[in-house]
Amino acid sequence: MLHFKGWKRTTATLALYLSISIFNSQNATAGEEIEYAYPDISVWTTKHDRNGKLKNPLVKLAGPLFEKAGISWHPQDYPARRMFANLRDGTSQFSMLVNAERALQGCCLVSKEPVAMVEIRVFHKKDSPAITKPEDLNGKSVITIRGYSYAGTMKHIQDKNNRIDNYLAPSHHAAFEMFASGRADYLLDYAFPAAEVLEEHPIKDITYSTLKQTNIYLILNKEYPDAENVMAKLEEISKTIDKDEFLTSPTLK
Repeated sequence: MLHFKGWKRTTATLALYLSISIFNSQNATAGEEIEYAYPDISVWTTKHDRNGKLKNPLVKLAGPLFEKAGISWHPQDYPARRMFANLRDGTSQFSMLVNAERALQGCCLVSKEPVAMVEIRVFHKKDSPAITKPEDLNGKSVITIRGYSYAGTMKHIQDKNNRIDNYLAPSHHAAFEMFASGRADYLLDYAFPAAEVLEEHPIKDITYSTLKQTNIYLILNKEYPDAENVMAKLEEISKTIDKDEFLTSPTLK
């Protein structure tokens, strides 16, 4: 009888331990709410939502990512400098960015595999030579859009030794209007917003060459609870999500 009571106490203790472990596991999975910070200018779209914010398609990718991970989250756009500052100090815990390892070194984890790809294109008329590297722009005229670095290409364009005439446009639409009017021989833009503009306002005899393709990775602040395991889980989940629309640039119609 004493053995039976001891067995019952052991069983009850084990059941309690398992219940606590399951609760803690579920709580760890849920984690604290994540803020997904993204830039308030977009390499993805020219379209705005009803609140006037750009429709970042990576927010659509983040939805199933966090839902399957069981993590509550919300998106928030910021000017680039503030976004990086927030990711460094943990005000924002997550993002999806290009070339972020150097800027966020020491504060954030970066996924091993990319979740999206950004393509920078140089648009020109069919009778103009194609541009496939920044040096090809030397001595030529180009239209660029204010606020973009084009993965470092702006430094080359702004170097006076390269004799490049740069015409700044305030928006994607304005850039293509300037190009159509003959302001410059070349125009730099990102594949997705350029495709949207040209679908609305086609330009005769326009074509493009690819200047750069840059991968986008998941970013997670190291101070987020159980960050390494959470990142590993997000990476595994991302493999189950169809990312073709983010990894394949649109063609020119």
